[in-house]
Amino acid sequence: MRILYISHLHPPKDATLKNIGGMQRVSMQLVSELEKRDDITIKTVIQHAPWKGIELRTVFFLIRLIRELPKMVDEFKPDVILFSSMVTASLAKFTRRKIEVPMVTINHGQDVKMPIGIYQNFVPKVFNALDGVISVSKATREECIKRGMQPDKGVALPNGFDMEDFSDVPDKESAIQEIEKEFKVSLEGKSLLLTVGRQVKRKGHEWFISEVLPKIKSNVIYMAIGDGPEHENLNQLLENSSVRDQVLLVGKQPDKVLKQAYAAADVFIMPNIPIPGDMEGFGIVLLEANLAGTPAVAADLEGIKDVVKNGHNGYKIGVRQSQDFANTVDELIQSNLEEMSETAREFVLENFTWNKVAQQYISYLKDVVEKKVHQLS
Repeated sequence: MRILYISHLHPPKDATLKNIGGMQRVSMQLVSELEKRDDITIKTVIQHAPWKGIELRTVFFLIRLIRELPKMVDEFKPDVILFSSMVTASLAKFTRRKIEVPMVTINHGQDVKMPIGIYQNFVPKVFNALDGVISVSKATREECIKRGMQPDKGVALPNGFDMEDFSDVPDKESAIQEIEKEFKVSLEGKSLLLTVGRQVKRKGHEWFISEVLPKIKSNVIYMAIGDGPEHENLNQLLENSSVRDQVLLVGKQPDKVLKQAYAAADVFIMPNIPIPGDMEGFGIVLLEANLAGTPAVAADLEGIKDVVKNGHNGYKIGVRQSQDFANTVDELIQSNLEEMSETAREFVLENFTWNKVAQQYISYLKDVVEKKVHQLS
């Protein structure tokens, strides 16, 4: 099968991969996996750009492709065009009359729910122009259906995970030592709770610090890696907080430190809260933690529902149920932490490696191509 893959998400070619976004990482890993396969010929059209100013760069990237995409199709003769997100999938609306090749997009959640009126008015038109939609979770697929996607046009398939990215995760003891040295903190006799991700309201950092952390009875340190618009608000929150000595807001960190944190942590925390116009499409960082042997306690919300299987790689807690959240953290630390550390890693290997996920993508794309051929014949 010949795939023309289009993405605006990749970082600059000479950039260090320092906490690149989840959508960027997934796009890069998917391309890498497809390029390895003998049954796939893939041509990529990719914008490599930093996040700063990416909106304007993407506008020009898409305008250029509106003109050039039909010619690319004539020259490469793909069986299917695969877009990395709803942003690039907008090309389907503008080129549909000139291109008979089936067009499919991947979508991630935020690119579906973006709370901009003109964008939301445009989304149903994009769905109408597409031949298939791959949503990274059932929750994301439901949001697509709410916005006019025909249910039989879309499928929910998970993100994959590149094992090579985590081939050098340190052992727990050495990771703890490195984290203690890097951040000048003692973890002796303490359990490390970890959150990784952009600090925006839906991630629930503020709620966890204010409502859950004071209720946890175990001796814990809570580390939050990442930055974002809520970073300064969180720092101000801690100034007068009773748990300020238990919280480390360490900002963005390079991959080496990130892997050390994953391995050193006892429990990965994903305390998301619902925010209108935003959503957690999947939660790849949770799987990264699992692969390092760290089980999760997470909100039973949106795309997280598809990533956590209770009792296997962690536990899902009702949204904003602070006491239940705290109790589950305590129970995990005090009882079956070691056992679940093993099952969490096994869970990722059994369900989310790119080799297995890519095969699901390819099977779906073949179905779309066959359906399109039948329609045109």
